[in-house]
Amino acid sequence: MDYDKLTQVMRQLALEAGDKIMEIYAADDFEVRAKGDDSPVTAADEAADAIISAGLRAAFPDTPLVTEEQAASHGQSVSTFLIVDPLDGTKEFIKRRGDFTVNIAYVLDGKPVRGIVYAPAKDRLFYTDASGNSVEEDGPFEKSAAKSTRPIGVSTPDNAALMVAASKSHRDAATDAYIGKYAVEDMKSAGSSLKFCLVATGEADLYPRLGRTMEWDTAAGHAVLAGAGGHVVRFDDHADLTYGKPIFENPFFIAYAPGVQLKPA
Repeated sequence: MDYDKLTQVMRQLALEAGDKIMEIYAADDFEVRAKGDDSPVTAADEAADAIISAGLRAAFPDTPLVTEEQAASHGQSVSTFLIVDPLDGTKEFIKRRGDFTVNIAYVLDGKPVRGIVYAPAKDRLFYTDASGNSVEEDGPFEKSAAKSTRPIGVSTPDNAALMVAASKSHRDAATDAYIGKYAVEDMKSAGSSLKFCLVATGEADLYPRLGRTMEWDTAAGHAVLAGAGGHVVRFDDHADLTYGKPIFENPFFIAYAPGVQLKPA
């Protein structure tokens, strides 16, 4: 894989998709439909998917592509592939909360090694550069090239006063019970893959997820966190979270900064 080209293409497509998403977001009304699994989908999901899919297929025709909106048509098992969630946080989009993202990642041998997370309503853009190190770009964002980026890195956590990232839409009693095993200084609530980015920038130390997610929900944020020095492991045995699993479904997981003393499930 040409990582310089990949970084440039992912960044441009994420920004283009973000523009289309914000165009629909600004409309007085937009249609919301239920998919087969009862999860919501909007015109923004579909338009962003079309933009990103076309761009990735043109740039990397020999690399398998998996997207949330087209996953049902992808029957083969893969370990190296591009994976996309064109609008992660559709519920946040519908509620006009702003905590939604465009996610694009490249998985190599089951490991997400490059990724981009763009939150267009919040003007935050995180990605791995060509060398695999994670940065946050300062806006305004020009599609042709980045003007200014800053390296990001995980915190040095204080296990007596941890900062925990938690979901806005998916908190439950099991998650709260697990978080209760830690000494927590404060909680940061965020939607979509932004929780990975909060850990990647050191704004949070720990993000546990005890709920169903799919690989397109997590791959880009996982890559950004890994490029910032963090880890994502399975909740049950703390083994590395891998990709290319059957139907692209994740187990429960924990994203964290090294130094956090993980509690057992």
